[in-house]
Amino acid sequence: MPWRDASHQPTTPGKLTVTIEAAERANILWFLPTHGDGHYLGSSIGGRRVDLSYLKQIAEGSDRLGYFGVLLPTGRSCEDSWVIASALLPQTTRLRFLVAVRPGLLSPAVAARMTATLDRISDGRLLINVVTGGDPVENKGDGVFLSHDERYEVTREFLDVYKGLLAGDRVDYQGRHIKVEDGRLLFQPIQAPHPPLYFGGSSDAGIAVAAETVDKYLTWGEPPGEVAKKVQVAQAAAAARGRKLSFGIRLHVIVRETNEEAWRAASDLLKHLDEKTVTAAQKTFERMDSVGQKRMLALHSGSRDKLEVSPNLWAGVGLVRGGAGTALVGDAETVAERIKEYMRVGIDTFIFSGYPHLEESYRFAELVFPLLPLADGASGQRRRENAGGPIGETIANSILPEERERGQS
Repeated sequence: MPWRDASHQPTTPGKLTVTIEAAERANILWFLPTHGDGHYLGSSIGGRRVDLSYLKQIAEGSDRLGYFGVLLPTGRSCEDSWVIASALLPQTTRLRFLVAVRPGLLSPAVAARMTATLDRISDGRLLINVVTGGDPVENKGDGVFLSHDERYEVTREFLDVYKGLLAGDRVDYQGRHIKVEDGRLLFQPIQAPHPPLYFGGSSDAGIAVAAETVDKYLTWGEPPGEVAKKVQVAQAAAAARGRKLSFGIRLHVIVRETNEEAWRAASDLLKHLDEKTVTAAQKTFERMDSVGQKRMLALHSGSRDKLEVSPNLWAGVGLVRGGAGTALVGDAETVAERIKEYMRVGIDTFIFSGYPHLEESYRFAELVFPLLPLADGASGQRRRENAGGPIGETIANSILPEERERGQS
């Protein structure tokens, strides 16, 4: 890579419009709750100790069930995502790990070496989540004292160097924030030119970075109409630069055999949540300069009065949880249809979670996977389970449930 002056200026797509194609198939990821898990929101009642053994159960289950991958969160409230991913990779065979790089906290050269190493030892099962960070207080605790737009400037420069190194370039780079001389990566990643880059940012500065640099643009779970607008804006911005993005969404899910059961489960999540806790959480969210977080907050404004913000889209999680604050709620058919609604506006990747994460990962896969056009692996779930043993308990020690059901059909 030749020496480059990296003084980027955010640009907007102007009047350019693009046609958004519906996603024909979906990749489904689950979530590893390295910041805690339990049966109820905002309470230690029903809480669950999250240790490596528990995370291993979730990862192994997700691998077996046919999830495309798992997201590992990042920040001071979480265990370190790189260490956890390294510990769990040997416990899985196909599962991909979506791990965060943090521009401003880590040099792009060190991040590139870490990325190449984890991609190599995982045999190409690494996905990268580029996280700029939206909490100024937490950022200062990590030694980052940059404004919102300055953080995106750093992210853009970081990715210039990081991508160049992973692609095998010799990098000499001069930016406003980052300078590199004779940067090199001796051991290349398996995935060329680099593992897929995921990124979310709802501000103009964030969309500009996405349009110029990443592979998949992520949004939190807003109503489908709002998501469609974001997809259109981001794709137009990318098209103005001669690029094309794919799109993903981060949501929680509460699925049961009936809609009534699902909504009752959603209500139960808030059973031990008091208003003092909600108020404290909302004050923390209000200090953040993340546009995406402000959009999440605007869905409910800290009130329980109307938490169904779109059909079957429930904002109760966002009363106390930062970041993704909405859940799809309903029976399997309803949840599958809502997922297809997002697919029709261009979303091809879904990152789900649910409480508790172990049980909900099984419930969602078993109830909803058969109703979705999945892009990777999960359609073979039933065949793999048959190879490993019966589905359902054998009746009277002699009759397989599936044989009996086939005989009645």
